Amino acid sequence: MEVSNVYCGKSLPTGAADWLGSQRTVKTAHRPLGKRLNAQGAREKFAAYRWAALYGRNCLIQFEDFGNANAFRLLNKYRNLYCTFNDDIQGTASVAVAGLLAALRITDSKLSDHTILFQGAGEAALGIANLIVMAMEKAGTAKAEAIKKIWMVDSKGLIVKGRASLTAEKQRFAQQHEEMKNLEDIVNKIRPTALIGVAAIRGAFTKNIITAMASFNKRPIIFALSNPTSKAECSAEDCYNLTEGRGIFASGSPFNKVTLPDGRTFFPGQGNNAYVFPGVALGVVSCGMKHISGDVFLTTAEVLCEQVSKNHLEEGRLYPPLASIQEVSIKIAVKIVEEAYSKNTATFYPEPENKEAFIRSQIYSTDYESFLTDSYTWPKEAMKIQTGKV
Repeated sequence: MEVSNVYCGKSLPTGAADWLGSQRTVKTAHRPLGKRLNAQGAREKFAAYRWAALYGRNCLIQFEDFGNANAFRLLNKYRNLYCTFNDDIQGTASVAVAGLLAALRITDSKLSDHTILFQGAGEAALGIANLIVMAMEKAGTAKAEAIKKIWMVDSKGLIVKGRASLTAEKQRFAQQHEEMKNLEDIVNKIRPTALIGVAAIRGAFTKNIITAMASFNKRPIIFALSNPTSKAECSAEDCYNLTEGRGIFASGSPFNKVTLPDGRTFFPGQGNNAYVFPGVALGVVSCGMKHISGDVFLTTAEVLCEQVSKNHLEEGRLYPPLASIQEVSIKIAVKIVEEAYSKNTATFYPEPENKEAFIRSQIYSTDYESFLTDSYTWPKEAMKIQTGKV
């Protein structure tokens, strides 16, 4: 377990320099906390938050790789005390919801029209599910109705009301249904329109499951978000071939393009958190937000979806090319800053008139005329050996 990526003042995320850069020093803490800690141990040793006391409340703390129970407990405890977010829960949610919003442009439907089944009920699944509910609410669906659209399967089977040993986070998405354990049976019974894998079980989406999704959906949405590739629930090739090119696919790991026998070629979209955290951190620290609400991650998902062109969608891409990540991150940051000032959550004043120019002023360019240092040679005359009579 590790507390990581502490950003102070106007600094940016570790690893973000490739896309954004920073004009100020990046403060980063990597503090090992042991392989596994109980709740009391995590509470006592959650040392990263001492950074906030040291650097002040304008210190952005991003933490990840905590156990399910500790991650949610610590996020809920500190999210309104410090400027903090959990990338496993909120970053993954944002990029996954961005993919779903892009998929809606293909299916010409609303999010509330869909029934979403998760294979996995850990930090990533619960984070995505909560952001989906938030997105549905924003579109006008009542929270209770939005929750009914989401089903989850964990290691013990379908999460239903009355099942023993459910955490509070899982209980929220427990549905009124008989207990079931086999994923294929669950898929055929629930008949979801979207299937999302986040349990790191290789091949969980079998041939029968994928063909079943294709049998009762015109455009089945299948997200195999586990990584690395060896843990993916299915391959892009299986999804496209078994659905005859009708599947809408995204993955957590990179997959090569897929060409079907009829000549159509698809480029699988990779839902990488790198689309999210650089832009979020840039926007948050630039305007001095003290706390990071869930709205920030829904806004990020919406902006990310907007960067996907019609041509990208036709190619099977649900995300913009990674090569454009710097501009995507800037757009995300600009939108976050705009909303922060409109909601009075920004603390940097005076308010910048041109938000995009303000954001661009916070980053540096890695373009140089030359990486070589200037060098000079002696004039030829001065280099001649001079002789004289003694």
